[in-house]
Amino acid sequence: MIALRAMTVDDLPQVMELEEELFAPDTWTEWMYRDELARPDTRHYLVAADDATGAVVGYAGLIAYDDEAHLAAIGVTGARQGQRIGALLLDTLLAEADRKGKPVLLEVRADDEATQGFYRRRGFTEVGRRPRYYPLSGKDAVVMLREAAR
Repeated sequence: MIALRAMTVDDLPQVMELEEELFAPDTWTEWMYRDELARPDTRHYLVAADDATGAVVGYAGLIAYDDEAHLAAIGVTGARQGQRIGALLLDTLLAEADRKGKPVLLEVRADDEATQGFYRRRGFTEVGRRPRYYPLSGKDAVVMLREAAR
């Protein structure tokens, strides 16, 4: 079983391992996550932990701005992909955005069709592109939007 809970600084070693596994070379740094966690008034970060081992197998974060929210991060270890953990994380954050009445924006690698499809199935549509958005790899990003549920 998987339990979702608020991310803490104690989770960062495991989150950073997942960042490296999933997003190298375009990973966030530990400092970036520490900065995010220091802003609980506008940031909502979760981890998905395995009940049996306590290991962090996924994580996600949402930033709430005045008029919109931004999906800042989401990832699930490759060994646990396909088990609906990413869907659970995303759906939980989307419910938070809906509760606040905010549309959600995100960026996803332009060459990652599978992940774009994952977002489309949850109501996101492409609204733009950002050339060379990911600085270390030079990859482009697709910008996607999901309107707030009414």
